[in-house]
Amino acid sequence: MSTTRQTCRRFAAALAAAAVVAVTGAASASADPADADRGPKPTVVLVHGAFADASSWNGVVARLRHDGYPVVAAADPLRGPAADAAALRSVIDHVRGPVVLVGHSYGGSVISAAAVGEPRVRALVYVAAFLPAPGESALELTGRFPGSTLADALDPVPFTAPDGSTGTDLYIRQDRFRAQFAADVPAGAAALSAAAQRPIAQAALTEPATAAAWRTVPSWDVVTTEDLNIPAEAQRFMARRAHARTTEVAASHSVAVSHPGVVAGVVEQAARATR
Repeated sequence: MSTTRQTCRRFAAALAAAAVVAVTGAASASADPADADRGPKPTVVLVHGAFADASSWNGVVARLRHDGYPVVAAADPLRGPAADAAALRSVIDHVRGPVVLVGHSYGGSVISAAAVGEPRVRALVYVAAFLPAPGESALELTGRFPGSTLADALDPVPFTAPDGSTGTDLYIRQDRFRAQFAADVPAGAAALSAAAQRPIAQAALTEPATAAAWRTVPSWDVVTTEDLNIPAEAQRFMARRAHARTTEVAASHSVAVSHPGVVAGVVEQAARATR
């Protein structure tokens, strides 16, 4: 037999052996009990609140994507819980597969409404957020407990809608933004957030909730103990009422910016528990 023919046969035998090893390895991996009963990772839909925009989730998004989660940071119109929930449902309808909804601040009111009757929403995660019951508003819940200094930091701006109706948008004064909203965020980053903040319609904070998905959907909550927007006691009250799995952080209202790893970790706990 020629040297060339012997070399070819040895090469073919080596390939066959490698194929057997590869198939065996793949079978072993697929049999890993840690993955055997888990479906695909859910898409995480992040909803910002008042005085913020979707970029406030950037640190959280980076960590979730690194860990293999599909992520959508939705733009919240901040016009009112019912209207904003309808906008969010259009985002959910565009997502394939299971969903974990995450709401910061007023965004908690939005996800509580949007998840009602949405079977693909497997978990709700509230981040320094409102969990209103039907009939409750964000403003009423904030005022029920002492500690919020938000009212003195607001800058109201009247507006006229295209249909001629009028209203008031609320901003946080830029010179008060860091102290009020983001005391544990570096000064430069807080200044950028102050400039980019999106206003909320004053009427959105007084609009009563009509439904509460946390009554039926498993919920998690990040409570911020140094919060000057929503008092920690208000957050604890809402979390207990919802039987939410709670993580407390010594953080400002802007916890997704100052502690993105903590927030992402809680989101992943919710995702794993509901897969």
